[in-house]
Amino acid sequence: MAIRTGGAILADALLAQGTDRVFAVPGESFLAFLDAAYDRGNRLQVVTCRHEGGAAYMAEAHGKLTGTPGVCYVTRGPGACNAAVGVHTAFQDSTPMILLIGQVKGEFRGREAYQEVEFRQMYGALAKQVEEVSAAARIPEAVARAFAAALNGRPGPVVLVLPQDVLEETAQVADRGRVEPAPAHPDRDRLARLAVLLEQAERPLAIVGGPGWSEDSARAFRAFAEAWRLPVAASFRCQDILDNESPVYVGELGTTLAPFLRRAVLEADLLLVVGARFGEVDSQGYGLLDSPTPQRRLVHVFSQAEELGRVFVPDLAIHAAIGPFVASLAALPASGSPRREGWRRDLRAQQEANRTPGPCPGPVDIGAVVVAMARRLPDDAIICHGAGNYTGWVQRYYPFRRFRTQISPVNGSMGYGLPAALAAKLLHPERPVVAIAGDGCFLMTGQELATAARYGLTPIVVVINNGIYGTIRAHQERRYPGRSIGTDLTNPDFAALARAYGAWAETVARTEDFAAAFERALQSGRLALIELTVDPEALSTRTTLSALRATAKGAQRGSA
Repeated sequence: MAIRTGGAILADALLAQGTDRVFAVPGESFLAFLDAAYDRGNRLQVVTCRHEGGAAYMAEAHGKLTGTPGVCYVTRGPGACNAAVGVHTAFQDSTPMILLIGQVKGEFRGREAYQEVEFRQMYGALAKQVEEVSAAARIPEAVARAFAAALNGRPGPVVLVLPQDVLEETAQVADRGRVEPAPAHPDRDRLARLAVLLEQAERPLAIVGGPGWSEDSARAFRAFAEAWRLPVAASFRCQDILDNESPVYVGELGTTLAPFLRRAVLEADLLLVVGARFGEVDSQGYGLLDSPTPQRRLVHVFSQAEELGRVFVPDLAIHAAIGPFVASLAALPASGSPRREGWRRDLRAQQEANRTPGPCPGPVDIGAVVVAMARRLPDDAIICHGAGNYTGWVQRYYPFRRFRTQISPVNGSMGYGLPAALAAKLLHPERPVVAIAGDGCFLMTGQELATAARYGLTPIVVVINNGIYGTIRAHQERRYPGRSIGTDLTNPDFAALARAYGAWAETVARTEDFAAAFERALQSGRLALIELTVDPEALSTRTTLSALRATAKGAQRGSA
């Protein structure tokens, strides 16, 4: 065993876990690691980002796309604070991620030294595990422990704190082997009970989502659902688990929940929740099911035992990872009972009707734009977006046909789309990648266009510019109609801004001009941005700003 610096030991430990890319904003607290990465540049890429929030989003998106931990490295104090947004996203989205944080030297600890923060306290509620390494020789075991925690059970973020002096000291220590997750397998008796419940149900509804899916498990679950004539809804922003063109796919439980799907959840005699937590958004504020005991049969399958029964007590709890659970479904005798065929057919027909855009105020029809994109893009195109009312058009009208083609934050974090698109392009440079962002959303991480330019990454960015924080305006109009404050925005010329970064860019002000502009963006072969100037009246897929305000005022008069 050679004598190595802690920085070199860390770099080799990451390589041993299969990491070949680290997203970072460089800091003086981890210069020894950067020096080691220099010597390993053909195996370990350091992607230099322009803000720690963007770097953390990229690492989180990498984890979503690969199922293995994305790695982000930031410096102490301000750097670690900036990265918190990505860690929160990874936690609520159940995404495997490792955040490496530089720390002040041990001899200065406890004095509130320059940029000193106690990270166990800061990140204790945001991460699965927070550990500070005390010696260079302990780095391999700490890294292996971090990867194991990030991958096992319910995946999530792990924070590993590395003081500057630990990275600079030398040690002789062996590397650890690659961590392999140990997935939970379903119990045979519980699978047999599941088969009985499914056979008895006349109005069953499956809900899929959460972590641990793969292309194979998604394909296998589709085959199972179609054989059983089992309608399937996706949990919030997990629409790419089941091909949206499948005859059993019936929509999304989320911010764009269709009225017919709400009724279906309430009328179902069996809910099979596979992989999703069925949290606040999916359950519409915990209102679709009674808590703690639902008034209909509930089967909940999840990879972490502590989550089962946490809010809703199921009739049947199955502690299992997605892969083993879905594989076990093949052993169940297929039952295409005609009793439930009418139920499935009716839900599917309503979903197809729900997917047809209605009128949209203003010269740019966002629904028509989304349909035009879907018509032009291949099935393997990756769509990334952040949070805001604009995402409703994507979630309702874009048909996701392949696994891991929707990369978006379940925790509703703004600014996510562009960094996620860069992570996607680094992994899949041959596939079309589109980042869709609102004007407020885009400017939170728009500086990462510089990262795209530096690494020659070529996503297409579509900025929906309506001059407001749309989601918050909607909440204001619903509760305090006509009294909006703090939600109006003053924006730059987004196309001109993109050109300053070297991108191809143009502004579209009419629906009929979008398809040609999108084609030019695709054919440019460059980083590209299209700005859509949108009427703020287009508040959501189901209402306008004026209609929402009028409804709220009418309700206030009625209750006066």
